[in-house]
Amino acid sequence: MLLYSDIISDDEMFSDAFPMKTIDDIVFEVDCQLITIKAGANVDIGANPSAEEQEEALEEGAVQVNNVVHSFRLQSTSFDKTSYFTYLKAYMKAVKARLPESRVQAFEKGAAVYAKKIIANFKDFEFYTGEGMNPDGMVALLNYREDGITPYFTFWKDGLKETKL
Repeated sequence: MLLYSDIISDDEMFSDAFPMKTIDDIVFEVDCQLITIKAGANVDIGANPSAEEQEEALEEGAVQVNNVVHSFRLQSTSFDKTSYFTYLKAYMKAVKARLPESRVQAFEKGAAVYAKKIIANFKDFEFYTGEGMNPDGMVALLNYREDGITPYFTFWKDGLKETKL
């Protein structure tokens, strides 16, 4: 199994146990889902019930959580468009400084194109930092597939390091 950690904060962000794909050689999209956590019980990662069943299925003390957020203790944060763009410029500069020279040009080009996609669809994203909440570390982006139900995270590929477990 591979564990992916932020190269700046060293926070664990996700693992290859979750379905993932590489987009434009610049980001990973990691599929996730809502799971039910029962107070004092094991995690139920079964099939997703319908919205009506979800309300009825939640027992007292049970909560629904995103499985990637829960597993890696990601922390919700918020940005307005201007503050996110400011953060992103600083983050890209920090990542670029850690890249091998052979990867810098591809990273700059790909990151600029993908950043434009993020800014254009800014209202669709939720923002998460690693467990340590390092303001200089990666901010993962949560969005939903075209069906409006299926959640997925976007992580900057070059901002991660792989660790084999």
